[in-house]
Amino acid sequence: MLLEKKLNFTQISDLVIDFLAHGLVRASAWELVVITLIMTHITIAGVTIFLHRCQAHRALELHAIPSHFFRFWLWMTTGMVTKEWAAIHRKHHAKCETEEDPHSPVTRGIKKVFFEGAELYRAESHNRETIEKYGHGTPDDWIERNLYTKYSALGVSLMLVLDLVLFGVLGLTVWAVQMAWIPVTAAGVINGIGHFWGYRNFDSTDASRNIFPLGILIGGEELHNNHHTYGTSAKLSNKWYEFDIGWLYISIMAFLGLAKVKKVPPEPRFDLQKQVCDLTTLQSVVANRYDVMAKYARSFKRTWREEVGQLKQGARLEPEFLKSTKQLLQRAPDTLQLTQKQQLSELFQHSKALKTMHEMRTELAALWERSHQSSDQLVLQLRDWCARAEASGIRSLEEFSHRLRSYA
Repeated sequence: MLLEKKLNFTQISDLVIDFLAHGLVRASAWELVVITLIMTHITIAGVTIFLHRCQAHRALELHAIPSHFFRFWLWMTTGMVTKEWAAIHRKHHAKCETEEDPHSPVTRGIKKVFFEGAELYRAESHNRETIEKYGHGTPDDWIERNLYTKYSALGVSLMLVLDLVLFGVLGLTVWAVQMAWIPVTAAGVINGIGHFWGYRNFDSTDASRNIFPLGILIGGEELHNNHHTYGTSAKLSNKWYEFDIGWLYISIMAFLGLAKVKKVPPEPRFDLQKQVCDLTTLQSVVANRYDVMAKYARSFKRTWREEVGQLKQGARLEPEFLKSTKQLLQRAPDTLQLTQKQQLSELFQHSKALKTMHEMRTELAALWERSHQSSDQLVLQLRDWCARAEASGIRSLEEFSHRLRSYA
């Protein structure tokens, strides 16, 4: 009898040790990696679809089923409060790249935002003025007030317990990855690198960049310059080679009746037979101004390539001077310092074509800023702009003007 009790105790001990080591799922190391990646991907999908596109920007409406699921999942995996997240992000757009921006690498430095982005978020979440001013319209039902907001830390604690039960002691590692995923990818990569490094489709007024054309790892948020250009769009991809997996999920939910898309980027249309700018042309140009300026930037680059050889040989300008000046040409004139304007003036003494391209870009951009002028006046200014562009003798500018007249 004593031997049987000893065996039973040994068996129970072995079962407890086995449970602590492997949990209920008994997953292998590779299976744990896959499971962790799936769970973190659901988290980033919740952030980009629910918190970002739905709550912060109202780009879509979600059915109660995915809406409640995302709220619950994000409570478990991040502990973030919807109202706080939406308010801080809206303030970021309203005060972008200024001292009031909660997490701009332009004003705070890339190291600060990348490595301490989560701390910057937490500090701003304690600013009640920010939350009250920018946090309107977010969920305010019983479960939000009495559970998600009131006990925001409870969710991540329950997630820890659940991970330990499912995966044993390795569940602690799974949980740690889950907790670090949003601070690293959202606070560090998107808010930091997304305003520091990458390519730009559009010359937006901020420093936003597209990190990578395939938006998969962080749910499409890699396409950050596209987002800052069309802030209220549910779709973040813009070029044919860009992929936004968040938009794929939204499209599937819309097909199933679980989401309603409210806004996407405008699609420019063209009438190649049109010879004269009219009110329709003006309206289309203003509505598609980001596309217009992106195409102008491309024409500007063509002119630069045609001029740079002559500038190196004829004017004998230094390569470093040309490199830094090329970067200045891509910036809005009102953002340049006095020394930078003087540098451009020196360049323009040697290239009338670049001077013309620079000045006419400023004139074109001013068209949609002259709200005090009548539509008829703006149409006449657009016609005059096209006439001067086509008489400039600059091939890329002439071709751009022909395209501009065809906006319909």
